[in-house]
Amino acid sequence: MGSVSLKIGDGTARFKRATLCSSAVNILMLLSVVTTNLFALYAFTYSPKDNQTNHLLPHVHHKNISLISEQVSLIMREIDSSQKKLAQMEKELLGYDTIDLSRPNTATELKLFLQHHQLPLGKDSRTGITEMVASVGHACEKSSDLLSQYMTYKISGPCPDDWSLAQKLILRGCEPLPRRRCFAKSIPKVGLSPFPFSLWKPVSDKIVTWSGLGCKNFNCLNSKKLSRECSGCFDLVSGSENHKFVKTTSKNDFIIDDVLALGYGGIRIGFDIGGGSGTFAARMAEKNVTVITNTLNIDAPFSEFIAARGIFPLYLSLDHRFPFNDNVFDLVHAGSGLDVGGKPEKLDFLMFDLDRIMRPGGLFWLDNFYCANDEKKKALTRLIEKFGYKKLKWVVAEKVDGSGSGKSEVFLSAVFQKPARV
Repeated sequence: MGSVSLKIGDGTARFKRATLCSSAVNILMLLSVVTTNLFALYAFTYSPKDNQTNHLLPHVHHKNISLISEQVSLIMREIDSSQKKLAQMEKELLGYDTIDLSRPNTATELKLFLQHHQLPLGKDSRTGITEMVASVGHACEKSSDLLSQYMTYKISGPCPDDWSLAQKLILRGCEPLPRRRCFAKSIPKVGLSPFPFSLWKPVSDKIVTWSGLGCKNFNCLNSKKLSRECSGCFDLVSGSENHKFVKTTSKNDFIIDDVLALGYGGIRIGFDIGGGSGTFAARMAEKNVTVITNTLNIDAPFSEFIAARGIFPLYLSLDHRFPFNDNVFDLVHAGSGLDVGGKPEKLDFLMFDLDRIMRPGGLFWLDNFYCANDEKKKALTRLIEKFGYKKLKWVVAEKVDGSGSGKSEVFLSAVFQKPARV
């Protein structure tokens, strides 16, 4: 069996249709049955002409019947086995059926969401699709208990306060998550400033969700180093955020105006990987450049904070294929968040997807990427060289760790231009 996908909103409608492979298997099974019947007919109608063996005819006849029964049973078992193997192959290829819904304590809503739905007008004459199948990440099978917990709720009632559970599933590869029929908790967004004043106005503690987090206010978060891109990054007034990308503190820091001047054909839209509290997108917005900031709420309400500044947050893990068409972004910006678990294969997949969404002539800005050692720097350099990018800026330098330890660390900053491939 085969499948096609149709993107609808934030989900994927998947449809099942018959393929040449499945048709061939069905024909093979039919031929097997016909052959079996012909063999049986021949065995029943055949009679030996030698009169000397006529007295053995009843015994031979009985023996032929036993042999035929055994052969028929064997063929039927082979057919049954082939059908089961085919069904299992179909499930593995489609992916959604790998979740065992027969397990005890499986949520009814999960079973209903994953149920196949026949198309109301029957088989589509153009595509051959017959039914619609809901989309859910294949890795959800490994976290079926958590997934069932996520799908246990009161229909049309308030959703459980379980966003941290949803994020845990996403970080385990269970992405996309199934849709739910409940109302998410709403928090009044009181005191939001109009754009562009919202870019640098402090965000109130009262308009974000603190459940599931260690800190319960932004003062607490500003006292912590959440990542290399976020040390006091929620302080928009007196912290380091208000001079990022417009002033330099080290050789690795590039000014936005200098990078924009390198853009062939102009920079209009961009994508930021692991953008902290959204300051890069805020600075770009001041230059009339729209930037989408990829983020998760790891130890802090990043998505709500970014949205409160009037910027577009994309709640998506870096293991997910980016939901954008090919060759659409003029600029991709990334820092140390590009280092996905230190695994070269994962970085390889990520870089190819970033290259896919960036237009020819677009810029890839690698901003203060932490080089734990010289080998890591060389590995990243070899990977980028694979794409044939033109090197516009390149700086490797040491700077003092922002945590206050006084230790010097090596960082790489660079700007590349994507070539027009043929």
